[in-house]
Amino acid sequence: MNPTSEGNPMNSTVATSYNAGLVIISYLISVTGAFIALTAAGRIQPGRGNTVSVICAGLALGGIGVWSMHFIAMLALRMDVGLGYSMWETTISLLAAIAISALAFRIVAYNPRSYARLLSAGTMLGLGAVVMHYLGMFGMRFGGFFEWNYPLVALSVLIALVAATVALWLAFNTRTIMARLLAACVMGAAVCSMHYTGMAAADFVCTTSDRLAFPRGPAILSVLELPMLVITLAVGMATALAIDLFFQAYLMKPAQPKRTPSDWAIQEDLR
Repeated sequence: MNPTSEGNPMNSTVATSYNAGLVIISYLISVTGAFIALTAAGRIQPGRGNTVSVICAGLALGGIGVWSMHFIAMLALRMDVGLGYSMWETTISLLAAIAISALAFRIVAYNPRSYARLLSAGTMLGLGAVVMHYLGMFGMRFGGFFEWNYPLVALSVLIALVAATVALWLAFNTRTIMARLLAACVMGAAVCSMHYTGMAAADFVCTTSDRLAFPRGPAILSVLELPMLVITLAVGMATALAIDLFFQAYLMKPAQPKRTPSDWAIQEDLR
């Protein structure tokens, strides 16, 4: 983005900056979503339905790792223009991110060793992240318009495609907690790189004299209302997924058959 607007004139590029603390939080949110997705993906059995685990992985990666990260990162954006967000585009971007992520996991789950499935699902997931990001930006409401740097847009798409493919490979090739944590950190960095590259591709051009006026409408959230929505959804999704994963890991283990005295006697005889 162009950080030069002097005197706040109309039809000028808006000066922008980022809150470093919220940028870090956006990264941590993305890492959290990626880690939960990797954990859920670790329970997927090749060739089976895996509906619950696939949905959990899609919800974690799409809903938390990408969507929640995106809007926390948008809260980190600082500029002297009133911002709002259309509920329609915001909601559609969330649903699209979750659905495409889950579908990509399902495609790979049938045969994780198939590079054709990995590449096709990675392309789908990457394009899904791109759609989510730019749909979220399209849902922004302010007194002006965007000017795009198309080479940077193309770079953000390339980052998304590579990151998505690597994410899917990691999802089915990490087994230990430490490996998943390291993989989640890499995935979080990749998601953030795609987002901030996409943001760098956009200049905000203000066309109104009342720069600080918040857009109004029946389905528009002001930037002051957005944090509560994002935090509520992110915490809600993370809590639901954590409970589900705990339930699957500890409460649904197959019960060990009780050993009878005769079983013990047979074991003693074998010794």
